Amino acid sequence: MDDSLSPEPGTASQRLLRLTQHATEAGSVSFDELLATMGRASIAFAILILSLPALTPIPGPFGLVFGSCLAIVSLQILAGYRRIQLPAFLGRRQISASTIALIVRYTAPLVSRVETLLRRNRMRHLAGPRAQAALGLPVLLLAIAVALPIPFGNFLPVGALVMIALGLMERDGLVTMLGLALGAVALIASAGLVFAAMQGLGWVIGP
Repeated sequence: MDDSLSPEPGTASQRLLRLTQHATEAGSVSFDELLATMGRASIAFAILILSLPALTPIPGPFGLVFGSCLAIVSLQILAGYRRIQLPAFLGRRQISASTIALIVRYTAPLVSRVETLLRRNRMRHLAGPRAQAALGLPVLLLAIAVALPIPFGNFLPVGALVMIALGLMERDGLVTMLGLALGAVALIASAGLVFAAMQGLGWVIGP
């Protein structure tokens, strides 16, 4: 059997584990260090690591902070960048080892579940550099959905971003396309939640 068609689960999980170990040794890591851990795969890893915190029960506006970072990443994808560069004030921002460990532990089941779907180099033309450039707009829209303060509204957008990121990391075009399909569903659902919230607010405030 062709090795390129055999499943290779665990690649992203192992890299996230190494990131946790590095953060534990260092005490904390910056956003720049997070992105540097993936080298050539920094764009895909940036999408992954910046979307996962939105699912983690951490006090504070993490969805807004990481969603904003994702928006910056998406704009660089649209511009054709091969490596991600955050503004200095974001790149220097430190994240504690305990926070990273919580993020990885809490989101590991989702990452592992998507990894079971992966097949390296399957339909790779749909997950190569040209395809990656076309993903900037969907990632931007999903980043906005992640940043919105919608109760329970993050799971579908983050799930879509995780599928897109892991598909790119493994050059699995099918999973990347499935991530885009889930992203379309997520955006429709987010729009519906925003509309419902606005309608509810209007009902409470009145004319």
